[in-house]
Amino acid sequence: MSECTHDCSNCSSNCSSRDPKSMIVPANALSEVKHVIGVVSGKGGVGKSLVTSMLAVLLQREGYKVGILDADITGPSIPKAFGIHNVEVFGSDDGMIPVASTTGIDMMSVNLLLGDETKPVVWRGSIISGTVQQFWKDTIWNADVLLVDCPPGTGDVPLTVFQTLPLDGIVIVSSPQDLVSMIVSKAANMAQMMNIPVLGLVENLSYVKCPDCGKEIKVFGESHIEEIAEKFGYDLLGRIPMDPKLAALVDRGMIELMENDYLDAATQKLIEKLKLEPENA
Repeated sequence: MSECTHDCSNCSSNCSSRDPKSMIVPANALSEVKHVIGVVSGKGGVGKSLVTSMLAVLLQREGYKVGILDADITGPSIPKAFGIHNVEVFGSDDGMIPVASTTGIDMMSVNLLLGDETKPVVWRGSIISGTVQQFWKDTIWNADVLLVDCPPGTGDVPLTVFQTLPLDGIVIVSSPQDLVSMIVSKAANMAQMMNIPVLGLVENLSYVKCPDCGKEIKVFGESHIEEIAEKFGYDLLGRIPMDPKLAALVDRGMIELMENDYLDAATQKLIEKLKLEPENA
């Protein structure tokens, strides 16, 4: 075993003297960010970006200045949900300026830097992780709440977000299938290993409501999200059904026009948990 140099930045050892905050990357000198919340999932396709977008819209409606860092570099979808296409990102020696949505939600995504948003990002993990860090430290953020839309799984990028961004906590997104429930446990265990607070769970695709009788049909079977929440002691923040109107708004880039109460309670719980104060308070 090599002699300790007390320089944790280039060391992979998990020794007892390591400062867990030593890997945090400083924000841009001109940034003002009060709270950072990660939105994660154990696997893809469960609606993580949808939850990120909905929480951003609802927090904005409550009077908070909101930003979204799209850390899903190879599968970015945040700009599309907000109808932002072919918009040039401006910057200077001081940093990049995030692109604002119609209602003023700031965002930075790799799709805003590509000339063709359908062009694939074929990069190795180290480059992708470095890009996420650049979106944090090279962007001039002004936000009461910065939501970080993470890629699925427990690999390089979620690890980079957990280790190098000053997270106040994470929201874990799930769906009702047994397989996804198992993967949620992996994400929850990762959060515990990294000492990252879990602010709560959100279940997507929970049911579909019959347009004729109003009955809730559980397409993917009975949910186990309450069992997982109880197992880890997490709050169940909300359930989102399969809603064609909501899906259509996302497809049209008009998520800011949504009218539902699926995550109203979740938004209020996040405000209470983090003791958020709006920009004008």
